[in-house]
Amino acid sequence: MYDAVIIGGGPGGYVCGIKLAQLGKKVALVEKEALGGTCTNKGCIPTKAMLTVSHLMIEIKEKALKYGLRITGIDYDVSSIMKHVEKSVMLSRKGIEYLMKKNGIDVYKGTGIIENRNTVVLKETGEKLETKNLVLAHGSVPSVFPPFETEGVWTSDDVFKMKEFPKSIVIVGGGVIGIEFATFFSSFDVDVTIVEIADHILPYEDSDVAEEVKKSLKRRGVKILEKTKISSLKKFEDGFEILLETGESLKAERVLLATGRQPNIPEDVKALGIKIDRGVVTDKKMRTNIENVYAIGDIRGDIMLAHVAMYEGIVAAENIAGVENEMDYSAVPNIIFSSPEIASVGLKEKNVKPEDVVISKFPVSANGRARTMLENIGFVKIIAEKKSGVLLGMSIVSPYATDMIMEGVIAVKYRMKAKDLEKAIHPHPTLSETILGALEGVSGRPIHL
Repeated sequence: MYDAVIIGGGPGGYVCGIKLAQLGKKVALVEKEALGGTCTNKGCIPTKAMLTVSHLMIEIKEKALKYGLRITGIDYDVSSIMKHVEKSVMLSRKGIEYLMKKNGIDVYKGTGIIENRNTVVLKETGEKLETKNLVLAHGSVPSVFPPFETEGVWTSDDVFKMKEFPKSIVIVGGGVIGIEFATFFSSFDVDVTIVEIADHILPYEDSDVAEEVKKSLKRRGVKILEKTKISSLKKFEDGFEILLETGESLKAERVLLATGRQPNIPEDVKALGIKIDRGVVTDKKMRTNIENVYAIGDIRGDIMLAHVAMYEGIVAAENIAGVENEMDYSAVPNIIFSSPEIASVGLKEKNVKPEDVVISKFPVSANGRARTMLENIGFVKIIAEKKSGVLLGMSIVSPYATDMIMEGVIAVKYRMKAKDLEKAIHPHPTLSETILGALEGVSGRPIHL
């Protein structure tokens, strides 16, 4: 009898397993594919491995000569790039396998079918796992809908199987996935077009954030169509013809559907009587409506981010072990590995009343370290409560924004005041001083503007 059986070995599942083991519980984890889930095998890790290559290519192509470096004959090998991606995935996966063994977690390779809330059957062998608690961590699958069921249309899962780059690609969706792949392909001179149905790309970010990224992508030849819907597409031997609702058409060798993912909720989960509203519904302790059944990560269909799934796994594990804990979603960082990178946390400008807040922006172009890097696109934006000066939100468009945002995460989570953060000495010359400049702007007295 296990204290907990976890179905799904993605970021939520494996972290939940480790935390439970650390709390002295006997744990089994069932995974039908590879440990690490979408993030390690088809998402975060392989895309970031690809983008590391493309960011280096961008640096060489756009800055080398300005730095005084005469580099000629720049070339690349797709198979070697993909080997780098595969190695990054393999090392991450091996790391998780090691952690499973280190923590004494029983890992079952196979499809876990829920017989009841206390029994999971391995489909391939018929073996039964008895458990006191059940954790649903089934993850998600790419969203595919008409007219994109057409054979040959890529989802994000398919990109990592490519043997060569297409000459042209239409990316359907200008969200995180779409922007990251547009960044990658455009750095290798692929003809890229993004089609976004919303008012602007990155619809969940503020429009000024989207504009900065749009500016950067357009510099690299990316064509961006906003407020645009695709009505149909046809496949030909050499590619696709995409018909827009405007009556115009696009032609491309490849089409990438990048409109997000949806919860993976199999029939056995539904048969349990679990409450579902797009995803599996839980409370802040990650409990479902069925006693001793928990759900974490993408299967919830809420904030579908690996770092959120990880913390949900910890919260579920602690509650199973009798340690009271609840999820706090007030300071979840969102990050995009575009060029420049994007990161945000807390409230956005579009979500606040102007009379209640102070909004301060500091441009990357005014930062000394950015000048040494030949960077002039981007900014840090801080939203603070007018009465108290408490930080409510931060958005960054900058090199290394994905690392810099942690100062904003801590500030928003612990309701720190701009003036208190301003008193913390920021190292010079660094990009983090753009945050300092925005903090100073909350009081209306920025020193370097």
